[in-house]
Amino acid sequence: MMRRRTTLLTGCTALALALGATACGGGPVSAGGGDKALDGQTVTVAGVWSGSEQKNFQKVLDAFTEKTGAKTQFVSTGDNVSTVVGSKIEGGNAPDVVMVPQVGVLQQFAKKGWLKPLSPAAQKTISADYAPVWKKYGSVDGTLYGLYFKAAHKSTVWYSPEAFTQAGVKPPKSYDELLKAGHTVSDSGLAAFAVAGQDGWTLTDWFENIYLSQAGPEKYDALAAHKLKWSDPSVVEALTTLGKLFKDKQLIAGGQKEALNTDFPGSVEKVFGPKAEAGMVYEGDFVAGVAHDQFGKAIGKDANFFPFPAVGGGTAPVVSGGDAAVVLKDAKNAKAGMKLLEYLATPEAAAVWAKAGGFLSPNKKLDLAQYGDDVTRATAKSLVDAGDTVRFDMSDQAPAAFGGTKGTGEWKLLQDFLRDPSDPKATAAKLEAAAAKAYQD
Repeated sequence: MMRRRTTLLTGCTALALALGATACGGGPVSAGGGDKALDGQTVTVAGVWSGSEQKNFQKVLDAFTEKTGAKTQFVSTGDNVSTVVGSKIEGGNAPDVVMVPQVGVLQQFAKKGWLKPLSPAAQKTISADYAPVWKKYGSVDGTLYGLYFKAAHKSTVWYSPEAFTQAGVKPPKSYDELLKAGHTVSDSGLAAFAVAGQDGWTLTDWFENIYLSQAGPEKYDALAAHKLKWSDPSVVEALTTLGKLFKDKQLIAGGQKEALNTDFPGSVEKVFGPKAEAGMVYEGDFVAGVAHDQFGKAIGKDANFFPFPAVGGGTAPVVSGGDAAVVLKDAKNAKAGMKLLEYLATPEAAAVWAKAGGFLSPNKKLDLAQYGDDVTRATAKSLVDAGDTVRFDMSDQAPAAFGGTKGTGEWKLLQDFLRDPSDPKATAAKLEAAAAKAYQD
Protein backbone atom coordinates (compact mmCIF):
# COMPACT_ATOMS: atom_id res chain seq x y z
CA MET A 1 0.00 0.00 0.00
CA MET A 2 1.44 3.35 -1.01
CA ARG A 3 1.37 5.97 1.66
CA ARG A 4 -0.07 9.34 0.75
CA ARG A 5 1.72 12.18 2.49
CA THR A 6 -0.74 14.44 4.24
CA THR A 7 -0.44 17.78 5.92
CA LEU A 8 -1.00 17.80 9.65
CA LEU A 9 -4.16 19.47 10.77
CA THR A 10 -3.27 21.78 13.59
CA GLY A 11 -4.88 23.14 16.70
CA CYS A 12 -8.59 23.01 17.12
CA THR A 13 -9.38 21.84 13.57
CA ALA A 14 -7.51 18.55 13.91
CA LEU A 15 -8.94 17.74 17.27
CA ALA A 16 -12.45 18.80 16.40
CA LEU A 17 -12.43 16.37 13.50
CA ALA A 18 -10.74 13.57 15.40
CA LEU A 19 -12.68 13.88 18.62
CA GLY A 20 -16.08 14.74 17.21
CA ALA A 21 -16.15 18.27 18.65
CA THR A 22 -19.19 20.29 17.77
CA ALA A 23 -17.43 23.60 17.37
CA CYS A 24 -14.29 25.61 18.08
CA GLY A 25 -14.84 28.42 20.52
CA GLY A 26 -18.58 28.01 20.92
CA GLY A 27 -20.68 25.26 22.51
CA PRO A 28 -19.35 22.15 24.18
CA VAL A 29 -16.29 20.49 22.69
CA SER A 30 -14.61 17.23 23.55
CA ALA A 31 -11.07 16.73 24.77
CA GLY A 32 -8.50 18.64 22.82
CA GLY A 33 -10.77 21.48 21.77
CA GLY A 34 -8.75 23.94 23.82
CA ASP A 35 -11.58 24.93 26.16
CA LYS A 36 -10.08 23.30 29.30
CA ALA A 37 -13.23 21.13 29.53
CA LEU A 38 -11.45 18.67 31.84
CA ASP A 39 -10.00 21.32 34.17
CA GLY A 40 -9.59 19.96 37.69
CA GLN A 41 -9.59 16.32 36.65
CA THR A 42 -6.64 13.94 36.78
CA VAL A 43 -6.00 11.05 34.40
CA THR A 44 -3.72 8.29 35.66
CA VAL A 45 -1.76 6.32 33.06
CA ALA A 46 0.21 3.13 33.63
CA GLY A 47 2.82 1.78 31.21
CA VAL A 48 6.16 0.05 30.90
CA TRP A 49 8.06 3.13 29.81
CA SER A 50 10.91 4.59 31.83
CA GLY A 51 13.87 6.86 31.10
CA SER A 52 13.76 8.78 27.82
CA GLU A 53 10.58 7.00 26.67
CA GLN A 54 8.73 8.10 29.78
CA LYS A 55 10.04 11.66 29.40
CA ASN A 56 8.93 11.83 25.77
CA PHE A 57 5.49 10.39 26.52
CA GLN A 58 5.16 12.98 29.26
CA LYS A 59 5.49 15.64 26.55
CA VAL A 60 2.42 14.11 24.89
CA LEU A 61 0.55 14.09 28.20
CA ASP A 62 1.57 17.71 28.78
CA ALA A 63 0.13 18.63 25.37
CA PHE A 64 -3.13 16.94 26.41
CA THR A 65 -3.12 18.97 29.62
CA GLU A 66 -2.56 22.17 27.64
CA LYS A 67 -5.59 21.38 25.47
CA THR A 68 -8.01 20.11 28.08
CA GLY A 69 -6.90 21.29 31.51
CA ALA A 70 -6.73 17.71 32.80
CA LYS A 71 -3.70 16.83 34.87
CA THR A 72 -1.97 13.53 34.21
CA GLN A 73 -0.03 11.09 36.37
CA PHE A 74 2.16 8.40 34.79
CA VAL A 75 3.11 5.25 36.70
CA SER A 76 5.87 3.02 35.32
CA THR A 77 4.92 -0.64 35.82
CA GLY A 78 8.12 -2.37 34.75
CA ASP A 79 7.87 -5.40 32.48
CA ASN A 80 5.09 -7.22 34.35
CA VAL A 81 2.20 -4.97 33.34
CA SER A 82 -0.50 -7.59 33.90
CA THR A 83 0.64 -8.33 37.48
CA VAL A 84 0.96 -4.67 38.47
CA VAL A 85 -2.33 -3.57 36.91
CA GLY A 86 -4.14 -6.63 38.29
CA SER A 87 -3.01 -5.83 41.83
CA LYS A 88 -4.06 -2.19 41.44
CA ILE A 89 -7.53 -3.24 40.25
CA GLU A 90 -7.90 -5.66 43.17
CA GLY A 91 -6.83 -2.89 45.55
CA GLY A 92 -9.47 -0.52 44.19
CA ASN A 93 -6.83 1.78 42.73
CA ALA A 94 -7.11 1.07 39.00
CA PRO A 95 -5.39 3.53 36.64
CA ASP A 96 -7.62 5.18 34.05
CA VAL A 97 -5.50 4.28 31.03
CA VAL A 98 -2.97 1.51 30.53
CA MET A 99 -0.43 1.40 27.72
CA VAL A 100 -0.43 -2.34 27.04
CA PRO A 101 2.72 -3.64 25.31
CA GLN A 102 1.43 -7.09 24.36
CA VAL A 103 -1.62 -8.30 22.41
CA GLY A 104 -1.82 -11.29 24.71
CA VAL A 105 -2.13 -9.03 27.75
CA LEU A 106 -4.79 -6.90 26.03
CA GLN A 107 -6.78 -10.08 25.31
CA GLN A 108 -6.29 -11.23 28.89
CA PHE A 109 -7.58 -7.91 30.26
CA ALA A 110 -10.60 -7.97 27.92
CA LYS A 111 -11.56 -11.53 28.83
CA LYS A 112 -11.41 -10.63 32.53
CA GLY A 113 -13.89 -7.83 31.84
CA TRP A 114 -11.45 -5.09 32.81
CA LEU A 115 -11.65 -2.99 29.63
CA LYS A 116 -14.02 -0.35 28.36
CA PRO A 117 -14.83 -0.53 24.61
CA LEU A 118 -13.49 2.46 22.72
CA SER A 119 -15.77 5.41 22.16
CA PRO A 120 -17.44 5.91 18.74
CA ALA A 121 -15.13 8.91 18.14
CA ALA A 122 -11.99 6.84 18.74
CA GLN A 123 -13.31 3.95 16.64
CA LYS A 124 -14.06 6.29 13.75
CA THR A 125 -10.56 7.76 13.82
CA ILE A 126 -8.90 4.35 13.95
CA SER A 127 -11.00 3.04 11.05
CA ALA A 128 -10.09 6.06 8.92
CA ASP A 129 -6.44 6.62 9.81
CA TYR A 130 -4.94 3.19 10.57
CA ALA A 131 -4.44 0.05 8.50
CA PRO A 132 -7.08 -2.59 9.40
CA VAL A 133 -4.41 -4.82 10.94
CA TRP A 134 -4.03 -2.38 13.86
CA LYS A 135 -7.78 -2.51 14.49
CA LYS A 136 -7.58 -6.31 14.43
CA TYR A 137 -4.81 -6.41 17.03
CA GLY A 138 -6.70 -3.94 19.24
CA SER A 139 -9.92 -5.99 19.18
CA VAL A 140 -11.12 -9.01 21.13
CA ASP A 141 -14.13 -10.99 19.90
CA GLY A 142 -15.08 -8.18 17.53
CA THR A 143 -14.98 -5.38 20.11
CA LEU A 144 -12.32 -2.67 19.76
CA TYR A 145 -10.58 -1.94 23.05
CA GLY A 146 -7.08 -0.76 22.13
CA LEU A 147 -5.51 2.12 20.20
CA TYR A 148 -1.96 1.50 19.00
CA PHE A 149 -0.27 4.78 19.77
CA LYS A 150 3.39 3.77 19.57
CA ALA A 151 4.63 1.10 17.18
CA ALA A 152 7.95 -0.61 16.69
CA HIS A 153 9.47 -1.81 13.44
CA LYS A 154 11.15 -5.04 14.48
CA SER A 155 12.60 -6.01 11.11
CA THR A 156 15.63 -3.74 11.12
CA VAL A 157 19.29 -4.74 11.39
CA TRP A 158 21.49 -1.89 12.65
CA TYR A 159 25.12 -1.60 11.63
CA SER A 160 28.18 0.56 11.86
CA PRO A 161 28.84 2.08 8.40
CA GLU A 162 32.49 2.43 9.44
CA ALA A 163 32.72 -1.30 10.19
CA PHE A 164 31.08 -2.18 6.86
CA THR A 165 33.42 0.13 4.95
CA GLN A 166 36.43 -1.34 6.72
CA ALA A 167 35.29 -4.88 5.89
CA GLY A 168 34.27 -3.96 2.34
CA VAL A 169 30.70 -5.28 2.69
CA LYS A 170 27.32 -3.87 1.74
CA PRO A 171 23.93 -4.43 3.39
CA PRO A 172 22.84 -8.00 2.49
CA LYS A 173 19.63 -8.95 0.72
CA SER A 174 19.24 -12.52 2.00
CA TYR A 175 19.87 -14.41 5.24
CA ASP A 176 22.68 -16.40 3.64
CA GLU A 177 24.29 -13.14 2.50
CA LEU A 178 23.83 -11.82 6.06
CA LEU A 179 25.88 -14.68 7.51
CA LYS A 180 28.46 -14.32 4.73
CA ALA A 181 28.77 -10.58 5.38
CA GLY A 182 29.07 -11.38 9.07
CA HIS A 183 32.07 -13.62 8.45
CA THR A 184 33.69 -10.88 6.37
CA VAL A 185 33.16 -8.35 9.16
CA SER A 186 34.60 -10.86 11.60
CA ASP A 187 37.67 -11.40 9.42
CA SER A 188 38.28 -7.63 9.55
CA GLY A 189 38.64 -7.69 13.33
CA LEU A 190 35.15 -7.25 14.82
CA ALA A 191 32.55 -9.85 15.71
CA ALA A 192 29.59 -9.78 13.35
CA PHE A 193 26.72 -9.48 15.83
CA ALA A 194 26.11 -8.32 19.35
CA VAL A 195 23.28 -10.53 20.65
CA ALA A 196 21.28 -9.50 23.71
CA GLY A 197 20.70 -13.00 25.05
CA GLN A 198 20.19 -11.85 28.63
CA ASP A 199 16.86 -10.40 27.47
CA GLY A 200 14.79 -13.32 26.20
CA TRP A 201 12.45 -11.07 24.22
CA THR A 202 15.21 -10.19 21.76
CA LEU A 203 15.61 -13.88 20.92
CA THR A 204 11.89 -14.23 20.21
CA ASP A 205 12.25 -11.37 17.71
CA TRP A 206 15.09 -13.18 15.93
CA PHE A 207 12.93 -16.30 15.66
CA GLU A 208 9.84 -14.42 14.47
CA ASN A 209 11.57 -12.66 11.58
CA ILE A 210 13.09 -15.92 10.38
CA TYR A 211 9.81 -17.81 10.80
CA LEU A 212 7.65 -15.20 9.04
CA SER A 213 9.97 -15.09 6.04
CA GLN A 214 10.69 -18.82 5.87
CA ALA A 215 7.27 -20.30 6.74
CA GLY A 216 5.05 -17.48 5.44
CA PRO A 217 2.28 -15.35 6.95
CA GLU A 218 -0.43 -18.04 7.11
CA LYS A 219 1.67 -20.37 9.25
CA TYR A 220 2.86 -17.38 11.28
CA ASP A 221 -0.75 -16.48 12.11
CA ALA A 222 -1.56 -20.11 12.93
CA LEU A 223 1.44 -20.47 15.23
CA ALA A 224 0.68 -17.14 16.90
CA ALA A 225 -2.85 -18.40 17.70
CA HIS A 226 -1.49 -21.84 18.69
CA LYS A 227 -3.57 -23.43 15.94
CA LEU A 228 -0.26 -24.85 14.73
CA LYS A 229 1.89 -26.72 17.21
CA TRP A 230 5.38 -25.51 18.07
CA SER A 231 6.60 -29.02 17.31
CA ASP A 232 5.64 -28.48 13.64
CA PRO A 233 8.50 -29.08 11.13
CA SER A 234 8.33 -25.40 10.10
CA VAL A 235 9.33 -24.40 13.64
CA VAL A 236 12.18 -26.91 13.66
CA GLU A 237 13.36 -25.51 10.32
CA ALA A 238 13.33 -21.92 11.62
CA LEU A 239 15.20 -22.94 14.78
CA THR A 240 17.76 -24.76 12.63
CA THR A 241 18.25 -21.58 10.58
CA LEU A 242 18.62 -19.48 13.73
CA GLY A 243 20.96 -22.07 15.22
CA LYS A 244 23.42 -21.55 12.36
CA LEU A 245 24.01 -18.09 13.74
CA PHE A 246 23.89 -18.97 17.41
CA LYS A 247 26.48 -21.75 17.21
CA ASP A 248 28.96 -19.80 15.09
CA LYS A 249 31.43 -18.33 17.58
CA GLN A 250 32.95 -16.17 14.85
CA LEU A 251 29.64 -14.36 14.40
CA ILE A 252 28.61 -13.55 18.00
CA ALA A 253 30.56 -11.07 20.11
CA GLY A 254 32.09 -12.99 23.00
CA GLY A 255 30.37 -16.20 21.95
CA GLN A 256 27.22 -17.68 23.42
CA LYS A 257 28.24 -17.23 27.06
CA GLU A 258 28.84 -13.50 26.72
CA ALA A 259 25.66 -13.10 24.65
CA LEU A 260 23.67 -14.61 27.53
CA ASN A 261 25.19 -11.97 29.83
CA THR A 262 24.43 -9.06 27.48
CA ASP A 263 21.19 -7.10 27.83
CA PHE A 264 19.62 -5.03 25.06
CA PRO A 265 21.34 -1.68 25.86
CA GLY A 266 24.61 -3.60 26.22
CA SER A 267 24.21 -5.12 22.76
CA VAL A 268 23.80 -1.65 21.25
CA GLU A 269 26.86 -0.47 23.17
CA LYS A 270 28.97 -3.29 21.67
CA VAL A 271 28.31 -1.84 18.21
CA PHE A 272 27.97 1.90 18.83
CA GLY A 273 29.73 2.45 22.17
CA PRO A 274 33.21 3.90 22.69
CA LYS A 275 34.85 0.48 22.29
CA ALA A 276 33.22 -1.32 19.36
CA GLU A 277 33.17 -5.10 19.60
CA ALA A 278 30.74 -5.95 16.77
CA GLY A 279 29.57 -4.56 13.45
CA MET A 280 25.84 -5.29 13.71
CA VAL A 281 23.02 -5.58 16.20
CA TYR A 282 19.59 -6.86 15.28
CA GLU A 283 16.59 -5.24 16.93
CA GLY A 284 13.81 -2.77 16.27
CA ASP A 285 13.91 0.87 15.25
CA PHE A 286 14.42 1.78 18.93
CA VAL A 287 18.10 0.85 18.55
CA ALA A 288 18.54 4.28 16.99
CA GLY A 289 17.36 6.00 20.16
CA VAL A 290 19.96 4.21 22.29
CA ALA A 291 22.74 4.77 19.75
CA HIS A 292 21.96 8.47 19.58
CA ASP A 293 20.96 9.30 23.15
CA GLN A 294 23.57 7.22 24.99
CA PHE A 295 26.48 7.14 22.54
CA GLY A 296 26.02 10.32 20.52
CA LYS A 297 25.84 8.59 17.15
CA ALA A 298 24.47 10.55 14.20
CA ILE A 299 21.69 8.37 12.79
CA GLY A 300 22.23 7.80 9.08
CA LYS A 301 25.93 8.60 9.34
CA ASP A 302 27.43 6.76 12.32
CA ALA A 303 24.55 4.29 12.64
CA ASN A 304 22.28 2.95 9.94
CA PHE A 305 19.99 0.00 9.25
CA PHE A 306 18.97 -2.40 6.51
CA PRO A 307 15.75 -4.44 6.39
CA PHE A 308 15.89 -7.89 7.94
CA PRO A 309 16.71 -9.96 4.85
CA ALA A 310 14.57 -12.66 3.27
CA VAL A 311 15.17 -16.21 4.45
CA GLY A 312 15.30 -19.07 1.96
CA GLY A 313 12.83 -18.38 -0.84
CA GLY A 314 10.56 -16.24 1.31
CA THR A 315 9.88 -12.52 1.25
CA ALA A 316 11.53 -10.04 3.61
CA PRO A 317 9.55 -9.94 6.88
CA VAL A 318 7.90 -6.94 8.50
CA VAL A 319 7.35 -7.74 12.18
CA SER A 320 5.99 -5.03 14.42
CA GLY A 321 5.23 -4.46 18.04
CA GLY A 322 3.42 -1.69 19.79
CA ASP A 323 1.81 -0.20 22.84
CA ALA A 324 -1.98 -0.05 22.86
CA ALA A 325 -3.83 2.49 24.97
CA VAL A 326 -6.81 0.95 26.78
CA VAL A 327 -9.28 2.40 29.28
CA LEU A 328 -10.08 0.38 32.41
CA LYS A 329 -13.77 -0.05 33.10
CA ASP A 330 -13.43 0.27 36.89
CA ALA A 331 -11.19 3.35 36.76
CA LYS A 332 -12.19 6.35 38.85
CA ASN A 333 -11.97 8.70 35.87
CA ALA A 334 -12.63 6.45 32.89
CA LYS A 335 -14.51 9.21 31.03
CA ALA A 336 -11.51 11.56 31.05
CA GLY A 337 -9.32 8.56 30.27
CA MET A 338 -11.30 7.97 27.09
CA LYS A 339 -10.78 11.62 26.13
CA LEU A 340 -7.04 11.08 26.48
CA LEU A 341 -7.28 8.05 24.24
CA GLU A 342 -9.23 10.04 21.64
CA TYR A 343 -6.44 12.62 21.72
CA LEU A 344 -3.76 9.94 21.31
CA ALA A 345 -5.55 8.82 18.14
CA THR A 346 -4.81 12.15 16.44
CA PRO A 347 -1.77 12.89 14.28
CA GLU A 348 -1.20 15.95 16.45
CA ALA A 349 -0.51 13.78 19.51
CA ALA A 350 1.76 11.48 17.51
CA ALA A 351 3.69 14.48 16.17
CA VAL A 352 4.71 15.53 19.70
CA TRP A 353 6.69 12.32 20.27
CA ALA A 354 7.78 12.04 16.63
CA LYS A 355 9.60 15.36 16.97
CA ALA A 356 11.22 14.21 20.22
CA GLY A 357 12.57 11.02 18.58
CA GLY A 358 12.56 7.33 19.44
CA PHE A 359 9.03 6.86 18.17
CA LEU A 360 7.03 5.43 15.26
CA SER A 361 3.32 5.87 14.69
CA PRO A 362 1.06 3.54 12.69
CA ASN A 363 -1.19 6.56 12.05
CA LYS A 364 -1.29 7.11 8.27
CA LYS A 365 -2.20 10.77 8.73
CA LEU A 366 1.04 11.66 10.51
CA ASP A 367 3.19 13.61 8.06
CA LEU A 368 6.62 11.96 7.73
CA ALA A 369 8.17 15.43 7.95
CA GLN A 370 7.35 15.40 11.67
CA TYR A 371 10.12 12.83 12.25
CA GLY A 372 13.50 14.29 13.06
CA ASP A 373 15.76 12.42 10.64
CA ASP A 374 15.73 10.57 7.32
CA VAL A 375 16.41 7.16 8.87
CA THR A 376 13.39 7.38 11.16
CA ARG A 377 11.31 8.62 8.24
CA ALA A 378 12.44 5.56 6.25
CA THR A 379 11.49 3.12 9.00
CA ALA A 380 8.15 4.87 9.56
CA LYS A 381 7.37 4.80 5.84
CA SER A 382 8.29 1.11 5.65
CA LEU A 383 5.94 0.31 8.53
CA VAL A 384 3.00 2.31 7.20
CA ASP A 385 3.50 1.17 3.59
CA ALA A 386 3.47 -2.46 4.70
CA GLY A 387 -0.21 -2.03 5.54
CA ASP A 388 -1.87 -5.35 6.31
CA THR A 389 1.24 -7.40 5.53
CA VAL A 390 2.60 -6.34 8.92
CA ARG A 391 2.56 -9.13 11.47
CA PHE A 392 2.52 -8.32 15.16
CA ASP A 393 5.25 -9.68 17.38
CA MET A 394 4.25 -13.32 17.94
CA SER A 395 5.41 -13.59 21.54
CA ASP A 396 3.36 -10.47 22.36
CA GLN A 397 0.25 -12.23 21.03
CA ALA A 398 0.76 -15.21 23.33
CA PRO A 399 -0.37 -15.54 26.96
CA ALA A 400 2.16 -13.73 29.14
CA ALA A 401 3.18 -16.99 30.82
CA PHE A 402 4.51 -18.26 27.48
CA GLY A 403 5.53 -15.17 25.53
CA GLY A 404 6.17 -12.39 28.02
CA THR A 405 7.66 -13.50 31.32
CA LYS A 406 11.30 -13.55 32.39
CA GLY A 407 12.74 -16.94 33.25
CA THR A 408 9.94 -19.02 31.78
CA GLY A 409 8.20 -20.02 28.55
CA GLU A 410 9.54 -18.88 25.21
CA TRP A 411 12.03 -16.39 26.66
CA LYS A 412 13.81 -19.01 28.76
CA LEU A 413 13.65 -21.80 26.17
CA LEU A 414 15.22 -19.62 23.48
CA GLN A 415 17.93 -18.60 25.95
CA ASP A 416 18.53 -22.31 26.53
CA PHE A 417 18.67 -22.74 22.75
CA LEU A 418 21.23 -19.95 22.43
CA ARG A 419 23.31 -21.72 25.09
CA ASP A 420 23.05 -25.02 23.19
CA PRO A 421 21.53 -24.89 19.67
CA SER A 422 22.43 -28.49 18.82
CA ASP A 423 18.91 -29.98 18.96
CA PRO A 424 16.25 -27.76 17.33
CA LYS A 425 13.69 -30.59 17.39
CA ALA A 426 13.99 -31.02 21.16
CA THR A 427 13.68 -27.25 21.66
CA ALA A 428 10.55 -27.20 19.49
CA ALA A 429 9.03 -29.96 21.62
CA LYS A 430 9.77 -28.00 24.83
CA LEU A 431 8.24 -24.87 23.30
CA GLU A 432 5.09 -26.81 22.42
CA ALA A 433 4.79 -28.21 25.95
CA ALA A 434 5.12 -24.73 27.45
CA ALA A 435 2.71 -23.19 24.92
CA ALA A 436 0.08 -25.90 25.44
CA LYS A 437 0.09 -25.28 29.20
CA ALA A 438 -0.06 -21.48 28.85
CA TYR A 439 -2.87 -21.44 26.29
CA GLN A 440 -4.85 -23.96 28.36
CA ASP A 441 -4.52 -21.85 31.49
